[in-house]
Amino acid sequence: MVIAQITDTHIKPEGVLSYGRLDTTPYLRRAVEHLLSLTPRPDVVLATGDLVDAGLPEEYRRLRDLLTPLPMPVYLIPGNHDNRDALASVFPDHAYLPRGGRFMQYVVEGHPVRLIALDTLDPGRIGGLLCAERLGWLAARLDEAPARPTLIFMHHPPFATGIATMDAHGLANAAEFAEIVRRHAQIERIVAGHLHRPIQSRVGGILASTAPSTAHQVALDLEERPLSFTMEPPACQLHVWSAETGLVSHTSYIGDYDGPYLFANGMKRDG
Repeated sequence: MVIAQITDTHIKPEGVLSYGRLDTTPYLRRAVEHLLSLTPRPDVVLATGDLVDAGLPEEYRRLRDLLTPLPMPVYLIPGNHDNRDALASVFPDHAYLPRGGRFMQYVVEGHPVRLIALDTLDPGRIGGLLCAERLGWLAARLDEAPARPTLIFMHHPPFATGIATMDAHGLANAAEFAEIVRRHAQIERIVAGHLHRPIQSRVGGILASTAPSTAHQVALDLEERPLSFTMEPPACQLHVWSAETGLVSHTSYIGDYDGPYLFANGMKRDG
């Protein structure tokens, strides 16, 4: 099973640039083309929040059009830039999305890896929250299937990174989340977005990671300075499952690069 992860797509209305200089739409279009070009193609795609930039219905309609070419299931979760009601209204055919409740949390069954989506959105705040209700829901879902390999996906990562300006807008109740994780050995991986960088850490003894954005990246700055972004290469992540190895994760860069070249003779491989 191949699980693709895209994140922080930040789609805006047509003609509107992020920060006055960045059109995120062609970046997501290229990300979709990249996923379609992979061999083997991913079985599912996880889109881990900040799907759009201001939570507007017109932004979600644009996002929907951009994702339409993907033939595999695409599972959406909100980030701090998202609006739950607008997201649900524009994706009515995404039956897995809870409707009429307070949170967008759900479980995807039927794959070799069980997928659990967590909603960390705390409206009005950049940082995330896992309240007692959401944590209780997670613990109950994990208790239901203690022998099933499980991946948890969420927007806000449950660990500090050393990028002080982002850590100031991190996940509240991360320690309580880690304690739940520690009690459930079936968890293979925790994946998140929000940080616009590939970062890894252990949470409750389990590897947790963030994926780069499909567009702009947060500058790697371990000193406490104003937050900035760079146009480092966009990427997605591929979490590859086999019963022999468990989950193995790869960062797959989006774009055209020289190669591949065979090491044996330095010749470019045909095709």
